[in-house]
Amino acid sequence: MNPDRETSAQAASGSLAAPWTLAALLAAAAVWSLTVGNYPISLGDQWQYVLHALDLASQPATEQSRLVGVVLGDIRAPRLLAAVLIGAALSTSGAAYQSMFVNPLVSPGLLGVLAGASFGAALGMLADLPWSAVQGCAFAGGVLAVGLALGLARLSRGDRLLLLVLGGVISTALFTALLSAVKYVADPTNQLPAITYWLMGGLSRADKDTVMQATPLFVCGMAGLFLFSRHLDLLSLGDEQARSLGLSAGKARLWLIALSTVLSAATVSIAGLVGWVGLIIPHAGRLLVGPSNRRLLPTTALLGGLYLLLVDDVSRLAFGVEIPLGILTALAGIPFFPLVLRNARKSWG
Repeated sequence: MNPDRETSAQAASGSLAAPWTLAALLAAAAVWSLTVGNYPISLGDQWQYVLHALDLASQPATEQSRLVGVVLGDIRAPRLLAAVLIGAALSTSGAAYQSMFVNPLVSPGLLGVLAGASFGAALGMLADLPWSAVQGCAFAGGVLAVGLALGLARLSRGDRLLLLVLGGVISTALFTALLSAVKYVADPTNQLPAITYWLMGGLSRADKDTVMQATPLFVCGMAGLFLFSRHLDLLSLGDEQARSLGLSAGKARLWLIALSTVLSAATVSIAGLVGWVGLIIPHAGRLLVGPSNRRLLPTTALLGGLYLLLVDDVSRLAFGVEIPLGILTALAGIPFFPLVLRNARKSWG
């Protein structure tokens, strides 16, 4: 057999096995994450909780099983699901942006969604709104920021990608300045510490109701990106090549930006700013399965969910107090960045 053909076959086999391996690792990490914490819960207790939840238990619930149910059902499981969904959403939207803009160094915040969502949440906190309303303000702020970037890009003629990037720079600068203004006028005793802590990122506010309401949004947004995987492959060839193959590049890019914006704004509304995930994880996915988005997006979603779940475990277990997620993802991402730069050309080949 031809050595080159044999190598290609082995690489293809490995890329097909990667998602299943990541799915198994994610399931194992989820089960382990549910057992550890200030109140340890055994696998047997988890199984009994599942039986009681499905009304299949042979024995009535005890005080111990009720306590396990509260810890698992109301605290750990919602937080675990939030970590997996947010990691998957940031990773897939980051992979989509990198393919759309044909640039390995862009992230979901390119068009200002993170700055806009941060301003929206800070404004809601300044107005002393309920937490659900603050989350709504964060989501609306992210969508507004991206809408502004798109509007600015349409004011001029020229390279569409360059105009989008410039619009994102302007939108990010505007909403960052507005965020600074909100922090300046906030009450330094109560409001300013709350805003500052929230901007560091974390899942301490990820309760059951919030996660269940946001789950359909995450699932639909990621499913939409998966359906557009072929369009992303064509866009990564350049607009002219995509048009020659029958793709309306402008419309496809608009839909992809809309889906990525919804995902990114939803992550900020739940967890605040969690950086580096959307920049680093897509490159790790490309090294595993190659640049084809049909395989890359599901792989990146699983890898991002696994990564953020493990980082959240470190956040809540490794120290005496909970460390904000944004700090840990930055500390973990910065050493990885030189590897990304070194392997960017290989993983984009």
